[in-house]
Order: sequence, then C-alpha cells, then structure tokens
Amino acid sequence: MANKSNQPKIKQYSTASKILTAAFVVICLIWIMPIFEVVINSFKSNNAINLDVFALPGGDSFVGMDNYVKGMTFGNYPFLKSVGYSVYISIASTILILLFCSMAAWYIVRVQSKFANLFYYLCLFSMIVPFQMVMFTLTSTADSLKLNTPWTIPVIYLGFGAGLAIFMFVGFVKGLPLEIEEAAAIDGCGPVRTYFNVVLPMLKPTLISVGILELMWVWNDYLLPYLVLDITKYRTIPIHVQYLKGSYGTVDLGATMAVIMMAILPIIIVYLFCQKYIIKGVAAGAVKG
Repeated sequence: MANKSNQPKIKQYSTASKILTAAFVVICLIWIMPIFEVVINSFKSNNAINLDVFALPGGDSFVGMDNYVKGMTFGNYPFLKSVGYSVYISIASTILILLFCSMAAWYIVRVQSKFANLFYYLCLFSMIVPFQMVMFTLTSTADSLKLNTPWTIPVIYLGFGAGLAIFMFVGFVKGLPLEIEEAAAIDGCGPVRTYFNVVLPMLKPTLISVGILELMWVWNDYLLPYLVLDITKYRTIPIHVQYLKGSYGTVDLGATMAVIMMAILPIIIVYLFCQKYIIKGVAAGAVKG
C-alpha cells in the first residue's frame, strides 16, 4: 500500500521536472539569441544585414573575416588603444576591490564594534542606491579630485563595487576558525602578516568568485567611463563601439558586429571556465555566513 501511495507523487514530480526543464531551455534560448545574431551578422556584408538581420550568412552575403579586419581599423580611434584601456581598468579595479574589500570584511567580522557595523550597513545600503541618483555629483567630484583618467578611475570602481564584495567576504570570513588567527598571533604575527599569510589564502574561493563578477561588471560597463573620462582621449571598448561611425555618420553594421563580438568573447570565455568557482564561492559564503 505504501508503494502504491507513492507512485502518483513520483509521477507528479517527474512531470513538474519536465515542465521546468522545458521552461529553462526556452529562457536559455532567449538569452542566447542576441549573441547568436551578433555572431552570424559579424560574417555578413553591411547590405545583407540591412536586408535581413536574421538570415544566415551565405553566398554573396558571406564576407569571412573582412568585418573583423575592418573593425580593427574602422573609425578615427584605434581599437587596440580601447582594448588596452579596458584591460587596465578592469584588472586594476578588480585587484583594488579584492584587496581592500577583503581587508574591510575581515575587520568588520573580527572587531565587531559599532563603527564596524555601521560601515558594513552603509556598504549594503550602497547596493540599493541607483547609479542615476549619484552620477551627476560623481562627475563633478571626479573632476575636482582628478579621478577622470583611466589610471585613476579604478578608485571610483572600488567605491561602487565595495557593497557586493564586502557582503560576500563578510559571509565567508564569519566561518573562518578564529583559533588559526590566534595561533598566528601567538607565533608573533601582527595584523598585517596574519591577514596576508593566514586569512588571505583561506579566502581563495570567495576571492575567485568576487573577482570574476567584478571583472565582468567593469569590462562591460559603459555609463561610468562615459561620464567620467574624456572620450576624445580615452575610450573603453563599450564606448568605442558607440563611436564606430564613418563619414556623414554612417555606420558599418558588419564591422560593428565584429567589434562587439571581439569585445564579448574574452569575458564569455572567462565566465565559462570560471563559473564553477562563482557557484562555490557564493555557496560557501551563504553557508558559512
């Protein structure tokens, strides 16, 4: 009797699983479709894209790698220069966020003072404040503090990325055994040596997770560099794509699609290889927090 009563539940669970699987497949296809369109149009001529953006490349519409070659030289601003700025800003901003936010999280958890708690809640509050509320004030502040160059804009990214990073680091640090740090202090380690020699190696799962998330955010960000930087001198890849225009404002869609593909391909590869670390880091922080 017990086996018979369980059979409808098993069948119901199986049907629900199939429905959820089908729904997630549809959602994945919807998300992948724009990327697929960028890929196929990057191999088509400009006229073919204007005639039918959804058609597959073939025959006269297929131009091979010509759009990629043209995209490297199209416009009046070197594409490789934009790549250099994006690489530097992304890496420098991610390093600053990882270093300072992990330090701040360790301080918040171990000190547990009113100031530390207030600082933590302010960081959490910064996650819910819309960027549009502060962008005009941010522009004038960045100009007055000389933070409007590619070499200094990572400081601004540190401020905007601190909320999520500290939240994840605090959740993980709460689960670290305090006895290890006490043993290091008995052996003569000060706070700095304890952090770099003991705490930082144990933070590796969350460091990787936060690093990937922040790197993807900074690499794809358009609005902050556009507002802060002088775009006549400094352009990141998202800004470079917007200004891919020829004479009289004409836009070569094939070259633009090729540049977009070259821009998103590196970060897609990074995410595909590192997504398991994101899941592990988030899960570790949630369980230990």
